[in-house]
Amino acid sequence: MVTTMRAALLRQPGPPEEFEIAETAAPDRVNAEFLVKVVASSVNPIDAKTRAGRGVFGAIHSLPAVLGHDFSGVVVQSPFSAHPIKPGDEVFGMVMVPRYSGTYAEYVSVPSLSVVRKPTTLSHIEAAAAPVAALTAWGMVVEVAKAHEGQRMLIHAGSGGVGHFAVQFASYFGAHVIATASTANVAWLRSLGATEVIDYTTTRFEDVVSDVDVVIDLIGNVHDDTGTRSLSVLRPGGLIINVPTGSWPTFQEDVTAAGMRGTDFKVAPDGNALAVIARLLESSNVRVHVQQIFSLDEIAEAHRAIEGGHTRGKIVIKVAEG
Repeated sequence: MVTTMRAALLRQPGPPEEFEIAETAAPDRVNAEFLVKVVASSVNPIDAKTRAGRGVFGAIHSLPAVLGHDFSGVVVQSPFSAHPIKPGDEVFGMVMVPRYSGTYAEYVSVPSLSVVRKPTTLSHIEAAAAPVAALTAWGMVVEVAKAHEGQRMLIHAGSGGVGHFAVQFASYFGAHVIATASTANVAWLRSLGATEVIDYTTTRFEDVVSDVDVVIDLIGNVHDDTGTRSLSVLRPGGLIINVPTGSWPTFQEDVTAAGMRGTDFKVAPDGNALAVIARLLESSNVRVHVQQIFSLDEIAEAHRAIEGGHTRGKIVIKVAEG
């Protein structure tokens, strides 16, 4: 019986130094949940926002709290003895923080519908980098935008965690992918399937792009009014999907005034969608890129790294050997 665990505890909102590595109570497994020993987690922008007191911090009702959405690890307890996923099986997925205690910890309790077998071709480090970013990209590109052959899709921040999955999913389903990125990532995004890559350090995308069917907006208006400028490159009635929380306060008003369609997007821990993504990862039709690996003890450094921006792919936290 697991009763305690090491975890990165957020004592109060603030800078990365507010994390403390300490012993805390392990989560209880109840009803149709798995108890998973976490081998690796990852850092997402929402984690950094929440740690700083934004994001979903308002839904944290007691401190200290454990953040972290992604996990890859080994099943310790299954919901019931006849469940096809059994103790010892390798799994990955995401949990909804703060409804559940997070994955910057040695153990996590996860609803069974959010747990998927880890692709055998991926390490735990690689698998932990995928769930939140890949499910976000899948939801926008496949479920909302319905990527298809002949569709013109502009993806901002194409080299980031969500962006590099969005580029690959859109390309896989036949869309004409136009991505924005810095100089260092232009060739890499072409290798992932982007048809065109615009170097934002030298070219204004609105000067070279027009008649786009869909914009995947992973920036908003927090830098250089990227979101507002994107409206000018959409075809009449085109669709723009904005993701980062709080990145474009006047989003709906601006979209309506421009005569376009627009929606925000929130990721769900959908095991069925993640199972499809797992097959794409296992077959190498889609790749996950890990830029940096930190230990759990280095959680503050990992948060500083993601807040520095310009991450190619994902930043992963190694919690245990595995």
